[in-house]
Amino acid sequence: MSMGSGSAMIAAVLILLFCLYSEMAHAATYTVGDAGGWTFNTAAWPKGKRFRACDTLVFNYSPGAHNVVTVDKAGYVNCRTPRGAKVYTSGNDQIKLARGQNYFICNFSGHCEAGTKIAINAL
Repeated sequence: MSMGSGSAMIAAVLILLFCLYSEMAHAATYTVGDAGGWTFNTAAWPKGKRFRACDTLVFNYSPGAHNVVTVDKAGYVNCRTPRGAKVYTSGNDQIKLARGQNYFICNFSGHCEAGTKIAINAL
């Protein structure tokens, strides 16, 4: 490797690290449902917000009254929990968004159907 290509490699690595740092520095934290928390009729809460990959969603609720389940699109649309889905029950769940579509429901009987669900597209 010549001296010129070594310098180019170092510059490329530094640019990559800067881009990764910039992404992490801009990650935001959102409380789902704002002051009302994760409860009925939160399906419209994401409207008008811009989400990015690595943003954190905080789901606040009373344990035993709700839960949070990560689901696929079919699980979201049909209010069904797919086999192997991750279920959160702490009442203060913090979940990082993946790039693309992210779907969450409460799988307590009737809750998802009553709007305790959100769909978020993270850029």
